[in-house]
Amino acid sequence: MVQVAAIQMVSTHDIDANLEEARILLAEAAGAGAKVAVLPENFAVLATAQMLECGRREVGNEPVIRRFLAEQARSLGLWIVGGSLPLASRRDGSEITDRVRATCLVYNDHGEEVARYDKIHLFDAMVEDAHGQYRESDTFEPGDQVITVDTPAGRLGLAICYDLRFPELFRALREQGAEWVCLPSAFTWQTGNAHWHALIRARAIENQVWVVAPGQGGQNSSRRRTYGHSLICDPWGKIVSEFDEGPGMACANLDLEQLHQLRSRMPVWEHRRL
Repeated sequence: MVQVAAIQMVSTHDIDANLEEARILLAEAAGAGAKVAVLPENFAVLATAQMLECGRREVGNEPVIRRFLAEQARSLGLWIVGGSLPLASRRDGSEITDRVRATCLVYNDHGEEVARYDKIHLFDAMVEDAHGQYRESDTFEPGDQVITVDTPAGRLGLAICYDLRFPELFRALREQGAEWVCLPSAFTWQTGNAHWHALIRARAIENQVWVVAPGQGGQNSSRRRTYGHSLICDPWGKIVSEFDEGPGMACANLDLEQLHQLRSRMPVWEHRRL
């Protein structure tokens, strides 16, 4: 069993302050014995107005956020799943001029970048909160590849926030051998209160995977309140650790023996007919 931490933040429009909060929480996770830590969506860059500039900088010679993640992973001896950050390039290296991609990068404990996932499903929706309308597609270009990577805690499938509502992605991750799935998120309070727990438990149960779901959790700005409730859910759908609101973390040991016994006793994957 390997301990994993789902780190919850209340990121603001101050990138330096966000990175400092992430640094403190990553150190706490490592100190608590975690071997892998997962940061939330938009952990360093929250404001839409900052995405394009930051996305161009992060693919240049002086990346701030990518360097931060590599340094923290190396200095702490910790695998880090870097929530999401903007990148103005595609996986093949081609440049994006008018938008960016919402990208989740994975770093090993030597500070090496070992996986990249670009968010596939973009949140264009009306929500009854102070923000009102969300249109991620105005700023972000969607990704198109399903990504898994081997980690100390097992084979990890990568997803981000709104991806949670699309079960076919999680089926594809299981097809690629995922034993656990991470879901860095910034759910609005309204949508999180309605659907967060139900959807996470469903994805865990139907795919027989662990789900590690860190979120933004608090009043991020005058117009934006996020739901939080960062959690870790086992393959049976039981929430084994949860952190409600504010900066902090949920930690748990991912028991892969439990997972494989469950899959053996109830081989739903072999029972599929469609």
